[in-house]
Amino acid sequence: MSLDKIFEALASAPRRQILAYLSEAELTTTQLAERFAMSTPAISRHLSILENADLVSSERQGQFVMYRLNRDKLVNQLTGYAFELCPVGRPLKRESRQIAKKKKPT
Repeated sequence: MSLDKIFEALASAPRRQILAYLSEAELTTTQLAERFAMSTPAISRHLSILENADLVSSERQGQFVMYRLNRDKLVNQLTGYAFELCPVGRPLKRESRQIAKKKKPT
């Protein structure tokens, strides 16, 4: 997963608000559009970007498409990014990679 896609998705205030709504409930495009001064197609475009960044997923339930937050993927991607920047985390991540290489069967 590209961090660029995640940061692009998070750069938009409406998309961050959509993520906040999805943090506690699965919602349809229509249910999300009711909460914004935006059309359903505009919400769909935002959801498409969020799905492309793998921050949300969708599932058809009858005639509706339900959207939900991919909480673990968001946390894991941002944590990995933070470890790359963190002066403490970077050496630990490097050490972890070395441990993983040693464990791989040859």
